[in-house]
Order: sequence, then C-alpha cells, then structure tokens
Amino acid sequence: MTTTEISGVTVATQASVYFDGKCISHGITFADGTKKSVGVVLPASLTFNTGAPEIMECVAGGCEYKLKGTDVWLTSAPGDKFSIPGNSSFDIRVTEAYHYICHFG
Repeated sequence: MTTTEISGVTVATQASVYFDGKCISHGITFADGTKKSVGVVLPASLTFNTGAPEIMECVAGGCEYKLKGTDVWLTSAPGDKFSIPGNSSFDIRVTEAYHYICHFG
C-alpha cells in the first residue's frame, strides 16, 4: 500500500538540496519525536551514504538501486520499500522522478 499523506507532523519549511538539485527533501517530525524525510530524486545516477539505518519507501515514480557490497540492481516502484544498513551506502538510478519517504532508525 502506498502512503499518500502523513498527518500530525511538523514540517521543516527549508528543503535539503543534494547533488546540485537532483535530490530535494523536507524533514518531518512526528509528535513522538520520530523523524522522516519526504522528497524526490530527479533523473540521475547517484550514491547516497547512510549514518543511521534507513528504509526508503517509494510513493510515486520508481528507481533501480544497488546496496553497498552487492552487484545486483533491484527495482523499487510505488508501494515498495528497501532497507539500507547504517554507516553504509547505496547507488540509485532514476529515469523518472522518484518520490520517496525516508524512514530513519
């Protein structure tokens, strides 16, 4: 099931812009202090590094991704999620805008 809206959150109004504008996200904080980000990756091939573990949830568009230490490209479409360990990285290839929710933790 694809998440279409998130209620009851505080939204950071200033965007985080990465890779010369190829990735733009806004941080959101839930009442319990949980933090996530909501954003879009525009067509590009990029490498993201993680500090904490992350779960990427596709809400529109799609991508191909490859986790650090693997040679296998996998596909993520609306409703799909993939997990990235902390202190790691993943490569992402986007051909149409990839809209996501990043769950930290």
